[in-house]
Amino acid sequence: MREEYFVTEETAGDRIDKFLAEQYENLSRSFLQKLLKSGEVMVGGRPVKASYKVAEGDLISFEVPEAVEPEIVPEDIPLDILYEDHDVILVNKPKGMVVHPAAGHYTGTLVNALMFHCKEDLSGINGVLRPGIVHRIDMDTTGVIIACKNDLAHNSIAAQLKEHSITRRYQAIVHGALKDDEGVIDEPIGRNPKDRKKMAVNYNNGKSAVTHYKVLTRFKDFTHIECRLETGRTHQIRVHMASIGHPLLGDAVYGPAKCPYKLQGQTLHAGILGFVHPRTGEYMEFSAPLPEYFEELLRKLPG
Repeated sequence: MREEYFVTEETAGDRIDKFLAEQYENLSRSFLQKLLKSGEVMVGGRPVKASYKVAEGDLISFEVPEAVEPEIVPEDIPLDILYEDHDVILVNKPKGMVVHPAAGHYTGTLVNALMFHCKEDLSGINGVLRPGIVHRIDMDTTGVIIACKNDLAHNSIAAQLKEHSITRRYQAIVHGALKDDEGVIDEPIGRNPKDRKKMAVNYNNGKSAVTHYKVLTRFKDFTHIECRLETGRTHQIRVHMASIGHPLLGDAVYGPAKCPYKLQGQTLHAGILGFVHPRTGEYMEFSAPLPEYFEELLRKLPG
C-alpha cells in the first residue's frame, strides 16, 4: 500500500521519523525507522535518513507492506474457571496474562487458553485474534473476565456493556490518604496528547468515563479502595485515580516510577462481575478472591 503525505507549514521542522510516527499512529516508530534505514521512505523521489527534518512543501512517500495476520494456536494453559455453560465462560485471570494476542504477545494469552479449552465454541464477532472476547482487563490486573461462546451471547453482553448495566467492582490500593470515604470521578478519558501509548483525562478528544470509589481500609501512606465502573474506558481506574493525586500502588505508567514494594504492575483486582444471562434472562454475579500478593500487601502495610 502506497502512502503519501504533503508537508504543510504547520507540520514542518521535525525529524522525519518523529513526524511520520505522529501522522501514522497505526505504524510504530521502530517500524518507520526500519523503512527509513532500508531507503524506502522518499522525499521528492529520493531516499532520506531518519534524521532528515521535514520542510514545507516536501512530498513524502513510502510503501507499507501488507500485514500478515499471525496464526493463533490453542495452548493447554490452565484456567481458573469460575463458571461455564453453553453460552459463556467466566475466568479468574492471573497477573501477567494478556487477554488477547497483539504485537509481542501471540502466545500465552487468555485467547490461546480459551481456544484449547472451548475448541470451536467461541464467538467470532471480534475476528480471529479475539475469539470470544467482549471486554478486557490489563495484563497486570487480576480477576473476573467473561468470554462468549457464540454470537448470541456476545451481542447480549456487548449491549449490556454499552448500556453500562453490567456490574463491575474492583479493589485497588492507592497512594496517599483519600480525603472522603467515597466519591465519584466523572472525567472524559482519551489518548494522552503528549504520549500516544498512555491514556489521560482528555477534554478535547476523550470519551465519557465515570468511576465510583469508596474507602475500605486506611493505612499510613496508602488506601485500600473499591471502585465501581459505570463505563469501561482503557485504563479507566488507573487514569482516574492518578488524576486526583492517588495513583495505584505499583503502577509505574501513571504513578511513581519507583515502588516501595516488589510488585508486578498495578495493585488492581476485578473482584465482581454481574450480568443478565444472554439466554435465560437471569441476573448472575460472580466474584474472584483477592490474589495472594494483594492479601499479603494488606497484611504488611503499616496502619
